[in-house]
Amino acid sequence: MPIEKNSLTPAYRLHRPSGRAVVTLDGKDFYLGPWGSEESRREYDRLLAEWLASGRRLPVAARPASASRVLTVGELILAYDDHAQTYYVKDGKPTSELDCIRYSMKHLRRLYLRSSTATFGPLSLKTVRNEMISQGWCRKTVNESIGRIKRMFRWGVENEMVPPSVYHGLQAVSTLHKGRSEAPEGEPVRPVADADVDAIRPFVSSQVWGIVELMRLTGARCGEIVQMRGIDVDVSGGVWLYRPASHKTQHHGRDRVIEIGPKGQAIIREFLKTDPSAYLFSPAEAEEARRAERSRQRKTPLYPSHRRRNMSVRKRNPKWEPGLCYDTAAVRRAIARGCDWAFPHPHLAGLDEAKMTDEERAELEKWKEEHKAELADWQKDHRWHPHQLRHSFGTRIRKEFGIETARVLLGHSSAVTSELYAEIDRQKVAEIMARVG
Repeated sequence: MPIEKNSLTPAYRLHRPSGRAVVTLDGKDFYLGPWGSEESRREYDRLLAEWLASGRRLPVAARPASASRVLTVGELILAYDDHAQTYYVKDGKPTSELDCIRYSMKHLRRLYLRSSTATFGPLSLKTVRNEMISQGWCRKTVNESIGRIKRMFRWGVENEMVPPSVYHGLQAVSTLHKGRSEAPEGEPVRPVADADVDAIRPFVSSQVWGIVELMRLTGARCGEIVQMRGIDVDVSGGVWLYRPASHKTQHHGRDRVIEIGPKGQAIIREFLKTDPSAYLFSPAEAEEARRAERSRQRKTPLYPSHRRRNMSVRKRNPKWEPGLCYDTAAVRRAIARGCDWAFPHPHLAGLDEAKMTDEERAELEKWKEEHKAELADWQKDHRWHPHQLRHSFGTRIRKEFGIETARVLLGHSSAVTSELYAEIDRQKVAEIMARVG
């Protein structure tokens, strides 16, 4: 297996003509003192430590005079992206924060790619912010994106790539406040009605439906449920305790325990495996069941030659290989498809494209193209996503048992965060005011 370039450590070498020790960092030779001396070893350790701490780059203070120049904004973005690819990683995979960082740099890259970081000040950052607002970004997204840009410049100062005064100036740019800017407000996440959830059941696999039901019963995040294994569930008590192997606040050193009652336990028993380390909800099992159902509904007989040919084609050119477990994106897509089947547009209700002639199918595609915006609005109004199940759970628990109980069950460290997941019971408030007001 080839050795990756970034995995190599610059060597402590002998420079024969001078008899001195030398190390090459970023293409520059650094002479450390007499070969083999304790002094040269200490200098080598110091330079290598600074180089590693700077992300395998020379800090500004250690660069030769010819290389001590201020980076451009584009160069800083590239350097920070390299850092983010190794820093924002969980379980060996990049987290969603990496994509968020790249999206946040979109307008900064376009407007200031070749500008010097030394001249990038508060007005420059506000220009980037105004561009985000003009593109229709909501206030929360703008504030988060500007925060990521500031974080990048702070990292640049930390690694001596950017003058400290630059980051100090950017700190003067305040966040946007509600009603005090032209940035639109994002739509809050609302709970989803039980009837809308139940409507998709015939149109999703039993595995996806099990994930949906457990989310609805426990208020857990989708990412916590899809990775559930038998080994992670403590079944010794009347209420089972599920400790996800990985969760959102793990990097803060917090523990996450999800309590599962009798209804949730019945769902888990249905999917338990003999191997306790196997994932409960398997895409491979869902795909196998789907193919078995297609074979059962097949009108013409399936001959052995057909079966051999189909298996041969799948092995040579598989269109999709199911993973060991679902990810949140796959569950979201499955729910969206289920909503499209459960709540079809009136023009599409009752149509079966499989039974259409080529002319009818072409006419339907033409209609979809002409009414693309209308179809998009219909889907937006009739689709729901997994995170709404968490809001529904928070609303119900807060209403029946109080906000402190909702905080504990949702895994929040502060009740203020739980308020975002729990709609106020307006009917109850109206009844109180009818009596006291």
